[in-house]
Amino acid sequence: MRTAPTILHLDMDAFYASVEQASKPSLRGKAVVVGGLGPRGVVATASYEARVFGVHSAMPMGQARRLAPNAAYLVPRFNFYRSISERVMELLRALSPLVEPLSLDEAFVDLEAGEVAWDERSARLAGAKLREDIRSVTGLTGSVGLAASKMLAKIASEEAKPDGLVVIEPGTERAMLGPMSVRTLPGVGPTTGDHLRRAGITTVEEIAEAGEDELVRLLGKAHGHGLYAMALARDDRPVVAEREAKSVSVEDTYDIDIHDRTRVGLEVQRLAERCVRRLRGGGLSGRTIVLKVRRYDFSTLTRSETLRGPTDDPAVIREAAARLLDSVDTTGGVRLLGVGVTGLADYTQEDLFAQAAGDRAVAEGPVEEHAVAQAEEQPSLAERRWPAGHDVRHAAFGHGWVQGSGLGRVTVRFETPASEEPGRVRTFRVDDPDLEAADPLPLVLLGPEEGDGASVAGSQAVSSVPASLPKSWSGSGGGAARSSP
Repeated sequence: MRTAPTILHLDMDAFYASVEQASKPSLRGKAVVVGGLGPRGVVATASYEARVFGVHSAMPMGQARRLAPNAAYLVPRFNFYRSISERVMELLRALSPLVEPLSLDEAFVDLEAGEVAWDERSARLAGAKLREDIRSVTGLTGSVGLAASKMLAKIASEEAKPDGLVVIEPGTERAMLGPMSVRTLPGVGPTTGDHLRRAGITTVEEIAEAGEDELVRLLGKAHGHGLYAMALARDDRPVVAEREAKSVSVEDTYDIDIHDRTRVGLEVQRLAERCVRRLRGGGLSGRTIVLKVRRYDFSTLTRSETLRGPTDDPAVIREAAARLLDSVDTTGGVRLLGVGVTGLADYTQEDLFAQAAGDRAVAEGPVEEHAVAQAEEQPSLAERRWPAGHDVRHAAFGHGWVQGSGLGRVTVRFETPASEEPGRVRTFRVDDPDLEAADPLPLVLLGPEEGDGASVAGSQAVSSVPASLPKSWSGSGGGAARSSP
């Protein structure tokens, strides 16, 4: 393992919720929950104000509403989050060629590979500057962990939350890990944690004391060996730059089970279209089409078909998905559908295009059906949906966002990220011709007149390093990270 804390782990603070607070002045400092709002929805992210009430990610949305009934509940805007994430990733790539994204809001960085850090002091300076740059460019905050391994850097960033920086100095790892819960270690979830607890093992130190043979007996060879190594702070995994995508897929969970076979078919066609858009957006094609169906009883079926070569042709992928659906019994209802493509390549097989064109030349039916499906993507005014939190524009009132909709009405708050005060609220009919969906506005406007950037971020929760941390740990919360080490 390294002799300097030159692996950095960045974790943006309550990312989706923080973006929403930065976008909406009326939500700054308020409890915000982002996720699926239907009966089967789950929480994607909760702001720190919502976490006070016990709301957390992966919690059923119904439970979150019971815990925090007065919070703002919003539907995710993933394209917007992705655009902000890319700005953050650009800052990371400026530090090092070895950046390993884990999600839109989380990544490892090898500072040594970028030659920006070689010891504790230089690593701390790099981490502090990164946090300042993120705040300047996006208006948001991120927590940074620095250590000699990926596992420890991630643990450090968790301890740094929110809006802080923590460094674990090499040589102090065992003492730091010892009193921590076994759940701190990667791969130890509720099931493994309970298994260890029944064996009298609740801390990392007790894992080390149990010995490798006992862990193998309890958990199996692979898991036992791995867990023992982690308890001893052994982690030599390198930072791997930009993992290649192995598949592209989309899926939808439905609030009410779909029983009508025709509608199931239409949903699969729409999912295939969305999957193609993602493929083409990444400049990819694929050979294997995969259909995923979760039925009313939670049983999940997958079917796949491998083509002669890679394609990104929407007709080919739609037709393959339809054939796969023919082999699935949807009697009783469907709660989730998904379409994916694997066997990815950065080129397409031309004869597949010819095949699709030939199939369409035989009969005009598929072309006409596709035209109907496209028309259905553009609903009538009365059929338009207004997801909570999404952006709209009104001909008279300007830019705003949806607070809620139902019973033929949609309520909009008119404000922008630059608004100094919460905006006014108006209610319209869902078919109001003057109201239309809009693109999100930038969080931070940078220009000559703004100098180094005007932040419009949401409330910034700041905390110091927990008092329980060993003295060998060093960290800072909020602006304290700007001070020299």
